[in-house]
Amino acid sequence: MASSFQLPFEQPIHEIEAQIRDLESVDPKSDDVREQIRELRKQLNETIRSIYKNLDPWETVRVSRHPQRPMFTDYVDLVFDEFVELHGDKFFGDDRALRTGFAKLDEFKVMLVGHQKGKTLKERNECYFGCAHPEGYRKAMEKMELAAKYGLPIIAMIDTPGAYPGIGAEERGQAQVIAESMLAMSRLPTPIICIVIGEGGSGGALGIGVGDRVAVLENAYYSVISPEGCAGILWKSHDYAPQAARALKITSKHLLEMGVIDDVVEEPLGGAHRDHYQMAAKLKQYLTKTLRELQKLPTTELLNQRYDKFRKIGPYIENGVATA
Repeated sequence: MASSFQLPFEQPIHEIEAQIRDLESVDPKSDDVREQIRELRKQLNETIRSIYKNLDPWETVRVSRHPQRPMFTDYVDLVFDEFVELHGDKFFGDDRALRTGFAKLDEFKVMLVGHQKGKTLKERNECYFGCAHPEGYRKAMEKMELAAKYGLPIIAMIDTPGAYPGIGAEERGQAQVIAESMLAMSRLPTPIICIVIGEGGSGGALGIGVGDRVAVLENAYYSVISPEGCAGILWKSHDYAPQAARALKITSKHLLEMGVIDDVVEEPLGGAHRDHYQMAAKLKQYLTKTLRELQKLPTTELLNQRYDKFRKIGPYIENGVATA
């Protein structure tokens, strides 16, 4: 999928693509022109591979925010069948930043929960750019409890810079409802897979991030705070966001090394925004494989493993003894 949006570090890629387009517009094509196109395509793949193999943390953040990166609704269309959206929290309203619904994934009937950022400006405003309000998390909790009641696995797709920070959200109990959602997810007697498909920012991500398997797409990030937020606190300027991104260790590679996540899902060459279909195929393969593994576990063992998994993240001191 050709991308019209250009990240600064992708400039060499777009230059080669422009050369290929110019040569492909030549008609009729001579053998020499065809050979040049073949050589440029080979050079293009090598350039993409070289650039994306050596992304620094801030560049990874830029990729995770790419406007053409597949979102929740894209994966609904490409990975799942028979999606039936469920609306409302029965208290306040229907938050469009957090979507829920029944779906089928091969032989599995599942409950989908996921952030949606929106594509057009109108949709982004309706979705608050993926920043959910308390009613969004209450809706997600209610639907996940419904899934547990009927024995359906839950798949949570995380893609948010953070929960909505406005006055109205705080008045309606933003922090409290995120905590309640995390507690509820830790106790649900059904398999839960959480996967960060883009941005995984702060409590907004954690609100639907407690599961039996937590995975991150290769060029996504998962962090306690956005790099800009961290830079604003520590250096009083967003100009230091690249330094903050490095210090936070928020890339999939760092997260896997530290044991914060369980798996990294490989993206197509050049990122998910370059090939939605291939990315969807890789995600579907991961989800079906993981669901088959989790379905084999007795409920008691599933819950015990989920509890132990989060208890073991990071070093801490218990009864005067430090753990690794």
